[in-house]
Amino acid sequence: MRLLAAFLDLSGQPAVVAGGGPVALRRTRTLLEAGLQVTVVAPQIHAEFSTLPVTVVHRHCKPDDLRGARVVVAATNDPAVNERLCEAAQKQGALVNHAGDAARGTLRFPAVVSRGGLQVAVSTGRELPVLAQALGDRITTLLPDEPTLDQWSRQREEALREAEPARELALQALREDIRTTLGVPA
Repeated sequence: MRLLAAFLDLSGQPAVVAGGGPVALRRTRTLLEAGLQVTVVAPQIHAEFSTLPVTVVHRHCKPDDLRGARVVVAATNDPAVNERLCEAAQKQGALVNHAGDAARGTLRFPAVVSRGGLQVAVSTGRELPVLAQALGDRITTLLPDEPTLDQWSRQREEALREAEPARELALQALREDIRTTLGVPA
């Protein structure tokens, strides 16, 4: 299966997480970090949800609860419920993550590494999240520090203000500096 790799700006958009356990908690944190407005629906809720800026509904999730959501996470402990919720979410055009069977949804959560505005996401395209996490950890060791990222950003901005051919020469110097710093052959 080929997946579309994309970074989406869904800040402020509504999301529903069905389930109140540890997996639902992890997915909720990811959605909150991306700025989504999250409603969690489950009869039992992990205690840590009380520390998060979410709306909590204490009952089993129903397809009507998904109305208007741009993102839905089906993370209950009942595979049949997760399946019904995924179908309902897809019918309304929402992005849906089936926490128990990624292939049943339209949205997968990759391992993400962030530093200074730089984000790298890793998905194995398989059911190997441990591999994606290990690759993310390895990538972290390769990322430049924030002052270096800031310097490169300034260099790019300065280069773009130049007229040709100075612009192209400055951008080429920046490319070479980045590749050398990262140990990538020119």
